[in-house]
Amino acid sequence: MSVLVEQAKRWNAAARNLAGNGLAAGRLRRWSSAIGGYFVIALVYIPIVWLAVMSVSAEPLTGQPGPFTADWYLRLFSDLRWSAPLQLSIGLAAAVGIACALVATLVGRALLRARWRGGLLIAALLPLFVPGVVMGTALFLYFRSFLGFKLGLWSLFIGHFSWALPFSLLAILVVSVRFDVRLTEAAAVLGATPWRRFWDVEFPALRAGIITAGLFGFLLSFNELPRSIFLRGRETTLPIFMWAQASSHTSNVPLIYALNSLALVLSLVLISSAFWVLFGRRVR
Repeated sequence: MSVLVEQAKRWNAAARNLAGNGLAAGRLRRWSSAIGGYFVIALVYIPIVWLAVMSVSAEPLTGQPGPFTADWYLRLFSDLRWSAPLQLSIGLAAAVGIACALVATLVGRALLRARWRGGLLIAALLPLFVPGVVMGTALFLYFRSFLGFKLGLWSLFIGHFSWALPFSLLAILVVSVRFDVRLTEAAAVLGATPWRRFWDVEFPALRAGIITAGLFGFLLSFNELPRSIFLRGRETTLPIFMWAQASSHTSNVPLIYALNSLALVLSLVLISSAFWVLFGRRVR
């Protein structure tokens, strides 16, 4: 009997040791995951913070912050050559965002009901895997050399739209696959027209995806450079303007820090507004 008691004690001690080791291993994994996550976040946000700090530094090209000054912003607003490219980029991005939201909604709704939806989905998402330089060169050679068209805003729009649409389509598909089509069938039985079925039944369920699709289209167009270089004609978007200034090695290069900071603020305002529409109003 005493032998069995001693054996049971040893088993209990071994079990406690295993449990303690398991808890220690679990804590180690959680700490490792947390450290890795914070490291990745730091890699993303530290350069952005550094850019903002350099925009108010007296000598940003040295890479050393301070002494701090607002001279670069004052010089930026005294030389408004960037305002026309900014207006062009905002207008073009808005058009691309609206077009992406509309087309992605139509295609996403139809794609789930299509017979060959697998192949159609691959064809729609294929531009994601084509390098921007390759796509820009291909469109340039086709429009300018083969068709003989004069490039301009329309070619920029097509280039930006072809790049942003797959992202917008993915945003629509994420919410579309969770939609129960029996709801629209029930609305049809009750006599609702196709428009009323979409607006009253489908749109509330797809609204988050539609807004996200438009947001993707706007941001991807606003920041697009490789395709714009080939398709711009005589037009100059804000990324092209900043690229030209940064590559000119002139005294205007430090202004890029301030201009990029303003573009960052604009993007954050847009994203914050979209999140408020998606989540803030729902919480309230």
